[in-house]
Amino acid sequence: MSVIVLNASYEPLHTVSIQHAIRMLVREVAVVEEAHGERTIGPFPVPRVLRLVRYVVTHWRYAAGRMKYSKHGVLRRDKFHCAYCGLENADTMDHVQPRSRGGRTEWLNAVAAHASCNERKGNRTPSEAGMPLLWQPWVPTRAELVIDK
Repeated sequence: MSVIVLNASYEPLHTVSIQHAIRMLVREVAVVEEAHGERTIGPFPVPRVLRLVRYVVTHWRYAAGRMKYSKHGVLRRDKFHCAYCGLENADTMDHVQPRSRGGRTEWLNAVAAHASCNERKGNRTPSEAGMPLLWQPWVPTRAELVIDK
């Protein structure tokens, strides 16, 4: 379970673990904006969303260019759903056009997949394997990768 961290201006910045969130509350650098019901950890409610007390300047958020590619980013972009069967808990990433056939490791050639679906597709394109993609890969925005949906 992760906690969304908002800047003082309510812009989403990133997510942190519950443990990190509690440390932020202890240090008084953040306040709870939304909590998990009545549950508490010591004197603190279990947070879903934290807001920083002071504004943090984030020039990198406005930098031109694409989001940095990563396997975890592909899984988050696809909300951990397999692009071949559509079920949840996708645990790996698959190259749509296999690397051995010239496919590149980039956002537009990668989708989340279950290990079993990835193995079944093998070294083939989705059409050759008879496993059409349920959606086309895209380059995500920072907000799509930061906020759990």
